[in-house]
Amino acid sequence: MADILTPALGESVTEATIAKWTKKVGDAVKKDELLVELETDKVSLEVVAPADGVLGAINVAEGDTVAPGTVLGSVTEGGAAAAPAAAPAKAAKGEAKAAAAAAASSIDITVPVMGESVAEGSMGKWLKKSGEAVKKDELLVEIETDKVAVEVSAPADGVLTIAADEGATVTPGQKIGSVSGSGAAAAAPAAAPAPAAAPANSGSAQVSKNETLSPAVQRVVAENNLDPKAISATGPKGNITKGDAIAAIGAAAAAPAPAAAPSAPRALAPREERVKMTRLRQTIARRLKESQNTAAQLTTFNEVDMTNVMALRAQYKDVFEKRHGVKLGFMSFFTKAVVAALHEIPAVNAEIDGTDIIYKNHYDIGVAVGTDKGLVVPVLRDADTLSLAGIEKGIGALGKAARDGALTMDQLQGGTFTITNGGTYGSLMSTPILNAPQSGILGMHNIVQRPMAINGEVKIRPMMYLALSYDHRIVDGKEAVTFLVRIKELLEDPQRALLDL
Repeated sequence: MADILTPALGESVTEATIAKWTKKVGDAVKKDELLVELETDKVSLEVVAPADGVLGAINVAEGDTVAPGTVLGSVTEGGAAAAPAAAPAKAAKGEAKAAAAAAASSIDITVPVMGESVAEGSMGKWLKKSGEAVKKDELLVEIETDKVAVEVSAPADGVLTIAADEGATVTPGQKIGSVSGSGAAAAAPAAAPAPAAAPANSGSAQVSKNETLSPAVQRVVAENNLDPKAISATGPKGNITKGDAIAAIGAAAAAPAPAAAPSAPRALAPREERVKMTRLRQTIARRLKESQNTAAQLTTFNEVDMTNVMALRAQYKDVFEKRHGVKLGFMSFFTKAVVAALHEIPAVNAEIDGTDIIYKNHYDIGVAVGTDKGLVVPVLRDADTLSLAGIEKGIGALGKAARDGALTMDQLQGGTFTITNGGTYGSLMSTPILNAPQSGILGMHNIVQRPMAINGEVKIRPMMYLALSYDHRIVDGKEAVTFLVRIKELLEDPQRALLDL
């Protein structure tokens, strides 16, 4: 028997929708014959038969959402000749037996691999209760590790049984629940009359759409407080696609806000609340304290006149976005300036290992991102080889992955220098803590209009304070100040970078 697998869907594409099966269970198939068409938000893909034989099973129906590697069905090899001779009655009996077997089966829900060096995680809140019906690929629970959150979805349609409670510590491969097919078979006949209902009964049809939301759509709906019943569905079998949900966000923003209801009296509640720290927050606390205890941290400050960078950005931002498909921000200018300064002062791009100093000849820049679960620092690889557009695209993709909880372990390790931008939250000045084992971190801050003395005259200029925290065990004061001044020069006169001055 040969499995029919969902192929790789392309860069940044994590799911696809079953558009159409070209064969039925029991049909004879030839190797490389088209069996099913998949649709993603970018392209359509064709999946062909892996071998000659008979289409033995279809695991995923049209309109369902699948991920790369999902088993769509199977081909029984060598059975092509027997397939046409099978009588319809026998085929019906075979399908009934297969359905009965599927109903009696139970599929374990296990903890997925959570990344290199991650040996355990904590169970989050189950979105379903034991005994409730679930749909294949429906999000069931999130497992929190010390670095990222891992989503666990239902492996099949059926009834959920929970084996690990919220807050429990689990390890990769451990069984945390199961899905039994016994509930799916009973639900199918009851759902059959629904298509024949009168058009006026549209409310129940809209409810069913909410039950089949893909994980990507569920995330958009949850983050934006959307009502699935109010979203117009354009997907196969009336399913809501990710594009439908995103379109509904704009419609909701344009709708007039309802009148505020009278506020209820304030409820009496305890004056304190004790909440267990998440594993990510525990790791952040531990690593920051280790960094503070290990390195000889010192911070030096400077200020930069952002007039020329802001003028350059204002002049070219529209044509830049049209040409490259991404907005021109300040992070790309700062990253370019940091890389140039690291070339000149290599000690800031180094780290201490025992009694040795390791000088890095690559420039992997960590970009601190604040999320609702805590601070993470994904790494922009080989920043010295990227253009301004490449840097903006890379930082944008890392930021989105961080907010979606989709960062991989590889994206969080191996940085040589870090940039943190507290200015996005209104910070005027701060002393950032080193991201160990790195020896330097640059803090950006809010741009404020201030009076400055320019050639004997007082002028109002957009100014930003810069802070460089560094490990004084390896970086001397002269090197730290020179590094920060170099960044200031490149930002105040961007043409210097073009002339390599």
